[in-house]
Amino acid sequence: MALNCCTQLADLYRNCETDTLINYFAKFAFRGVLNNPTKTVRDSLINQCAQILACYRKNCASPSSAGQLILPECMKLLPVYLNCVLKSDVLQPGPDVTIDDRAYVRQLISSMDVADSNVFFYPRLLTFTKVDPTSDSLPVAIRASEERLSKGEIYLLENGVNFFIWVGANVQQALIQNLFGVSSFSQIDSSMSALPVLDNPVSNKMHAIITTFRAQRPRYMKLLVVKQDDKLEMFFKHLLVEDKNLNGGASYVDFLCHMHKEIRQLLS
Repeated sequence: MALNCCTQLADLYRNCETDTLINYFAKFAFRGVLNNPTKTVRDSLINQCAQILACYRKNCASPSSAGQLILPECMKLLPVYLNCVLKSDVLQPGPDVTIDDRAYVRQLISSMDVADSNVFFYPRLLTFTKVDPTSDSLPVAIRASEERLSKGEIYLLENGVNFFIWVGANVQQALIQNLFGVSSFSQIDSSMSALPVLDNPVSNKMHAIITTFRAQRPRYMKLLVVKQDDKLEMFFKHLLVEDKNLNGGASYVDFLCHMHKEIRQLLS
């Protein structure tokens, strides 16, 4: 069923919602892998995205150099989100991803609304050491890339399924004491599934954030504490979606260049 909602193509691109598109593309692709080779599904996604952006360039954008990548304002994040879908365990499973894991993620995404699939594919990453314990506000989320991490900071990451606390090796001793109730980085128990309840503003703020984030999601998010260079860190880094991953998934910059090449081929 097609419903004519506007008469100008430019209006369509001006009012589109990238989050909704990605939710649709993910469900479309995750259904497609049941009957088609994974590579075929991946190529189809890239081709559809390239056609959307090439159509905008051809019919709506101001004339400019062919070497310049022009994206609609509402779709500037389409390539980064599409790359996250392509690097998912369903479309690009690693050697340690089982059939059960893939089936679980397929079912998970099939029932997700737009807001949940948005944070699942591009997790929310915050610098906890930038949080004001006396304020109700949160710092602006930072880009999900390892180069954004600092050894002297603590970061919070959530993807709607799990909640991570990443602790750098050089975090101040006072902060570790206030959060974990131990005196040094080496004493932090990375197997804990709940933080100790301590009577100080830092601990209170962390518990408040965890409670708030969990209330925003339909599933109870499991808490995982990840110490820098710990064995669990590989799982955490898998969620830093702007980076190249171990399964061969492209970094955001590399994928953007690939999309630009696809668009230019369609226009030539």
